[in-house]
Amino acid sequence: MSEAQGTDGPLPAESVWEYPRPPRVERDARHVVIRHRGVTLADSRDCRRVLETSHPPVFYVPVDDVRTDLLSRSEATTVCEWKGSATYWSLTVAGHTIRDVAWSYEAPSPDYRSIARHLAFYPGKVDLCSVDGERVVAQPGDFYGGWITAEILGPFKGGPGTTRW
Repeated sequence: MSEAQGTDGPLPAESVWEYPRPPRVERDARHVVIRHRGVTLADSRDCRRVLETSHPPVFYVPVDDVRTDLLSRSEATTVCEWKGSATYWSLTVAGHTIRDVAWSYEAPSPDYRSIARHLAFYPGKVDLCSVDGERVVAQPGDFYGGWITAEILGPFKGGPGTTRW
């Protein structure tokens, strides 16, 4: 796992086409905040970013920095060929439930142990995800859950017509 440092200045551009396959995990010390319906769901400066060819980064937040009392395990599961079996989580805030708002790898494969006890949120399913105060744009489509910020360059897999890239 390499180190990605937080910064007060502009970040260098990152093309998703220069990210590796299989994915790489990096520690990221930037300030990540996730909010929905006025409630802060996560607030962390110790996230992990998963970088994979053609996808914007996915931020994984340590469970200790997440309001897990608002989450319940979903029946949904998926399998990643590299990370292993994913568990999905639904969010209930103010009587409103969003199914499968986040996912985790409770027992990831050995190369991805650093994302155990971390949750990844779909930025398009909550009101706000931000990185160092910048509002994240959700990756197109509803499968990958990537976080697009100003320094991340595409084109991105996930939108209509990109399934077989």
